[in-house]
Amino acid sequence: MNLRQEADLIIRAALQKVMPDEAVVRALKDKSFHEGRIYLVAAGKAAWQMAKTAESVLGDKLQAGVCVTKYGHVQGAISKVVCYEAGHPIPDENSFKGTQAALDMVSNLTEEDTVVFLLSGGGSALFEKPLISGQELSDITAQLLACGADIREMNMIRKRLSAVKGGRFAQICAPAKVYSIVLSDIIGDPLDMIASGPAFPDSSTCSQALAVMEKYRLRLSQQACRLLRIETPKELDNVETVITGSVKKLCLAAAEACESLGYRTVLLTDQLCCEAREAGSFLASIARTHQDTEYSLAFLAGGETIVHLTGNGKGGRNQELALAAAQGISGLKDTAVFSIGSDGTDGPTDAAGGYCDENTKKRLEFAGIDIFRTLQDNNAYEALGKAGGLLRTGATGTNVNDVAVVLISRGKGRNKNTKNKF
Repeated sequence: MNLRQEADLIIRAALQKVMPDEAVVRALKDKSFHEGRIYLVAAGKAAWQMAKTAESVLGDKLQAGVCVTKYGHVQGAISKVVCYEAGHPIPDENSFKGTQAALDMVSNLTEEDTVVFLLSGGGSALFEKPLISGQELSDITAQLLACGADIREMNMIRKRLSAVKGGRFAQICAPAKVYSIVLSDIIGDPLDMIASGPAFPDSSTCSQALAVMEKYRLRLSQQACRLLRIETPKELDNVETVITGSVKKLCLAAAEACESLGYRTVLLTDQLCCEAREAGSFLASIARTHQDTEYSLAFLAGGETIVHLTGNGKGGRNQELALAAAQGISGLKDTAVFSIGSDGTDGPTDAAGGYCDENTKKRLEFAGIDIFRTLQDNNAYEALGKAGGLLRTGATGTNVNDVAVVLISRGKGRNKNTKNKF
């Protein structure tokens, strides 16, 4: 296999290990519920997969359900569950419609009832009932994305502008119990930040939210500014939460796949949180440092980088990371860098991430593409497309952050009998 084929194999193997199916089954099969009714609400990029699995476990116990996920992520009908596809990363009318359907379903429940709440990354946009106009919410979200705010800062703002975020959804469900099964997409698994914590007490404060507004000079209406000063719930007594997956598991799965191909692996971090292009440059530096190795080496970094928009191009953080790395690994021997979002979508594109090797820069130069100018225009999608560096998986059904991998291939120590391992 060549490096690109190995990268594809590593991606497939890693994603297989972080699918939510088994984790949802484990969380539900031994769970004892009250004698009351059971309702299901699923929100996020992995919502359909989680809802499908939960419905099969709950069977006749399930009364009804609502699933809200990203466009293109519903893979079929689910018995008793109404599925909605909606906007991400900016919420749209279908986000509001699906969320309202869930709220209508869980209103006026009794203390004997239970809401099984399946939550995954992307829920901040997909599960939303704004307390301001949808137009202003979209504008504020776009501002936060453009200025380079990290996910924690974004959620501090968004949960205060919402009727369901920051623990407010759990309050609406009360007195019913909420059994929350969470697929984490945020470094460190902070439950109040994943999808802006609809069913978890909020640890952030109004003063912190106001500081974010000042830091990025956000343009907010008087109504939005007033909402930032209203505190979110700090205690909830009707919620039980289980975390089913995280980026660390994704990294370990990718490392296992690399090792099965004969690579000696090093997990650099599972808490990567810098600019995407800086991460790409750093990983290229790692590759340059270890070119004299006699053994095949793989270096892994998981987390979630950010992109500061300076242009009007098309791409995503994983594509930008790969394109930035292409500059630094140009001309090296049998070396590649790739980065992928576990949900299968990177930014507003149909690619899951990007791949580059020692020949990518040369291919781009032949096509008349300058890497520096392309990064300034945030146009990694077009560049990698011309260099054969777009990674496409389609919607995966999971969402546990991103993983980036450096491969340095050397003949010595390689296991030659692993091509059919996965």
